[in-house]
Amino acid sequence: MDLETRQLQKILDDAHQLPEVLILKPVTTSTNDDVREIARKGMHSVLVCSTRQTQGRGQRQRQWVSPEGNIYLSTLLNTRTAIDGRLALEIALNILQMPSLNALKLQVKWPNDLYSLQGKWGGILVEPISPHQVIVGVGINLEPVPQAQIDQHATSLRELELEDISRIQLIAELYMAIQQASEWFDHDCPNLAARFNHYAAFKNQAVEFEHHSGLCSGIFLGIQDDGSVNIETAEGLKQFYQGRLRHLDTPA
Repeated sequence: MDLETRQLQKILDDAHQLPEVLILKPVTTSTNDDVREIARKGMHSVLVCSTRQTQGRGQRQRQWVSPEGNIYLSTLLNTRTAIDGRLALEIALNILQMPSLNALKLQVKWPNDLYSLQGKWGGILVEPISPHQVIVGVGINLEPVPQAQIDQHATSLRELELEDISRIQLIAELYMAIQQASEWFDHDCPNLAARFNHYAAFKNQAVEFEHHSGLCSGIFLGIQDDGSVNIETAEGLKQFYQGRLRHLDTPA
């Protein structure tokens, strides 16, 4: 076992949150796929993290650019409540509360982007295995990502001036934040709208929303407690549970 794995194991063990399987890898195809294979063997708590992915993916199977040096982490959650869209929101909110990130002014872009005024610095991918078991993948930009490789504004924790970044500490805090989010979710996400809207990117701003039947534009008013988006359009208030939100002044 290498030094970083031993360090991470100790942090999680001291917090009484050591998973059954803990793997740190220099490179992998996809940490979500790694966790899926381990889950098939009957394991219930898993943490896999890599410094690079060759086939990383995001929402709707879009490519997740995964250059070397960042955090690509996946874990397995078993919930009492049937999985729905609120889980990703809870995960994002709990990540923002991580001790290492407390000094930063961070946001969440519905439904699963870790955001800031400077752009996206991370993302969340939730892939259900069953109604009560899900793989959670999180990608975090520690270092700048070349803008030519991505199709939206992006930043990194380094560019957001997070000093003395400890990769192992961040991995531990991410894992514990995801576990804590599962607890919030199993307690029916109390006051979700108020908590999310406090950090919501583009709130009360002009946005475009891509949904299953087309596009609409209007003012993003935040979310409701069930996780749905509220858009004030020229035709009135519209509510959506699935889709893609973007600011009208930013790339798709």
